[in-house]
Amino acid sequence: MSLLEVKDISMSFGEKILFKDGSFKLYKGEHMGLVGDNGAGKSTLLEILLDKELPDDGSILWQKNTKIGYIDQYLKSEGNITVYEYLKTSFKEEFKLEEKLNNLYEDVSKNYSESLMKKIGDIQEELEYRDFYSIESKIDRIVLGLGINSFGVDTKLENLSGGQQTKVILARLLLEDFNVLLLDEPTNFLDYEHVLWLSEYLREFKGAFIVISHDLEFLNQITNCILDIEFFKINKYYGNYEKFLKLKEEYRNNYIRSYNSQQEYIRKTESYIRKNKAGVNSKMARGRQKQLDRVERLSKPDSKKKPVITFREDLSFKKIELLDLEVGYDYSLLPKLNLNINSGDKIAITGFNGIGKSTLLKTIVGILSPISGDIVFSKDTKVSYYEQDLNWENQNLNALEIVSSNYPNMKIENIRKELSKYGIAAEDLEQPIKTLSGGEQSKVKLCIMALRKANILILDEPTNHLDKDTKISLKEALLNFNGAVLLVSHEISFYEDLVDKVYAI
Repeated sequence: MSLLEVKDISMSFGEKILFKDGSFKLYKGEHMGLVGDNGAGKSTLLEILLDKELPDDGSILWQKNTKIGYIDQYLKSEGNITVYEYLKTSFKEEFKLEEKLNNLYEDVSKNYSESLMKKIGDIQEELEYRDFYSIESKIDRIVLGLGINSFGVDTKLENLSGGQQTKVILARLLLEDFNVLLLDEPTNFLDYEHVLWLSEYLREFKGAFIVISHDLEFLNQITNCILDIEFFKINKYYGNYEKFLKLKEEYRNNYIRSYNSQQEYIRKTESYIRKNKAGVNSKMARGRQKQLDRVERLSKPDSKKKPVITFREDLSFKKIELLDLEVGYDYSLLPKLNLNINSGDKIAITGFNGIGKSTLLKTIVGILSPISGDIVFSKDTKVSYYEQDLNWENQNLNALEIVSSNYPNMKIENIRKELSKYGIAAEDLEQPIKTLSGGEQSKVKLCIMALRKANILILDEPTNHLDKDTKISLKEALLNFNGAVLLVSHEISFYEDLVDKVYAI
């Protein structure tokens, strides 16, 4: 019996169709990857499974008593409690039992009775069954595996960065006893070593899960089936991501052949009906029309062009010098830095999440003030900066309005043309930015960045939400850029043959 049965679901937003009549099942032990282009509806599908969104049609049936754990790509946690206190809430029932046990010990010390001793014995047995006495080691394992120890379990949640908070929430999720996990981009704030640890953890996970990720190697390691959204359809393939690519190519080719064959049949039939609807063959023409009306028409294959990214250059730049630079907030996060960034340099900065990489970039571009030291820019330095957080001053503005506010002299038709190069569908350009997927929002940010004439590009985790084709185009654009590039990324496969220097913090 399946844990989940999805039957004939359809979903659209206005004129934008995400999927039609989609059906699939999730069985115990299935480790499912959910894939599709940016904006295909992956996160929306998870929202539907969690009853946070209602589909236009269809049904969602979870097996009774299925316990579902969920984390999305934007989730934040608040509260004036420490990381450790937050993680302990995964075992609140067990700690309630321990508190009850301690109260019983106190009672029995004052007034001994056999009935109290029996209650004590029952609770001790229950705690042992729940593996209560290994909770601390379980928490330690997750803390080390996800790199939470780098900022400490005694840190208050309110003092953590967004990425650190998401890490802690993921840790709590893994500590809970869930039958099914629904994970939307769980690796976005993880360093390479911690992605490897999570891969191993999920491979050994005895329950089922559905994971959205644009880290294709991660998907390949953890999945035994793939759910793909394409051509407004939801298709399930068995095997890991690598096997899925081969099967999908066959499916895609077959679908295109079937679509073209159906279109040819429709064209010929409509032509026959037009010619014969009023003649001696009118009865046959009406019969052909009835046959045509009964045809279940295939959706037109997606004809999206691959994204094309080009950065505008100004090559008057010479260098940026960091002189005994200290960065941080109330205290320095890093040792004093001395670094030259010269024209043509392509540099990656790596290191554990929360160590100060983003703070360094924000200090270089002037968002934050240095604690001490200097940043010396050569004459005519023009910086274009990509910030990883998807924050917008007004989330109700659409992509056209946002780009126009950055480039008020640019004609709307030219803005449309530029955004279309990034693979953003025409119907999405006038939707509020908050309704777009993380990948589509990232593409809008990249477009704004690429339109700015620059001689140094500074990018903070630009690949977090991007699909495969956009990553390829971005990498080619950075390789072809003749100015300097300073990049923070946890994705080795993206930067390893792009940069000529790696600074590991």
